[in-house]
Amino acid sequence: MTRISVVTGASAGIGRAVARRLAARGDAVALLARGAEGLAAAADDVRRAGGTPLPLEVDVADFAAVDAAADRIEKELGPIDLWVNNAFSSVFAPFAEIGMDEFTRTTEVAYLGYVHGTRAALTRMRARDRGVIVQVGSALAYRGIPLQSAYCGAKHAVQGFTEALRVELLHERSNVHVTMVQMPAVNTPQFRWVLSRLPSNAQPVPPIYQPEVAARAVLYAAEHPRRREYWVGGSTALTLAANAVAPGLLDRYLAWQGYGSQQTGEQHDPDQPANLWEPADGPGGRDAGAHGAFDGDAKGRSLQLWASQHHGLLASLAGGLIAGAVWANTCSRR
Repeated sequence: MTRISVVTGASAGIGRAVARRLAARGDAVALLARGAEGLAAAADDVRRAGGTPLPLEVDVADFAAVDAAADRIEKELGPIDLWVNNAFSSVFAPFAEIGMDEFTRTTEVAYLGYVHGTRAALTRMRARDRGVIVQVGSALAYRGIPLQSAYCGAKHAVQGFTEALRVELLHERSNVHVTMVQMPAVNTPQFRWVLSRLPSNAQPVPPIYQPEVAARAVLYAAEHPRRREYWVGGSTALTLAANAVAPGLLDRYLAWQGYGSQQTGEQHDPDQPANLWEPADGPGGRDAGAHGAFDGDAKGRSLQLWASQHHGLLASLAGGLIAGAVWANTCSRR
């Protein structure tokens, strides 16, 4: 039986990579995004990978449009099994240089867009008592960094919203599951699309991972949704651990290193397209694909992701090693 999956922000980056992977397992994939060029190319990717695409031009900040898209998906493809919230936009700038309309718009897309997608999916899934919602998150859902106040605020909001919803579903003993995947820095086109007021071109904070690593994590979470969240990349685990243990020290480190580590040193083009208000890959634009400009630096694998997916096995191995060491020590004393 064909699974029906929905991916928001499917025209580029992580969403594009997730759509390809869903198609490779034979899903019918509804692709939600604003950019016509990227959507058309993503639909071609899905067909080539063996899936059935349904591209829909939707702004996730508009709940009525998202809900109408969900109606169309169920009418044309069938009942939705999986909904992946991923769409976002943002502004690279110090908070004082971000217009309030820009901050509001970022929040409407990167936070309320997730709320809208979740409501559209949940309304339909609850009636059937089945389905999975995956929230594509970030290490920045726990740890704010400079120059990304709007994005960090949105990701923190998604985290709190998802936790509250998860508890409500547990209370209801619902068979609808929601989980979150916290991402590291990923090599996506966003660093040439996001509105920026930085003097140099924006870059992900190293280490950088390829979007296919993120896509593998999303599909694993979709297939194992009872776990509350997954962390991708050693940098995510280290950041969250450091923030839990010594947040003040991390504040000072980021004040020192957080500006330079997010810029390449190459002068920023003030006329660079920005996708905050309009898609950068709309009519007359171009398809950006899944990858950004950092292929030479990006990692294609994450040992930490494997460990996150196999923590039970690792715990058993660790327990066995400890038991063996205790036994050996006991024997040596006899």
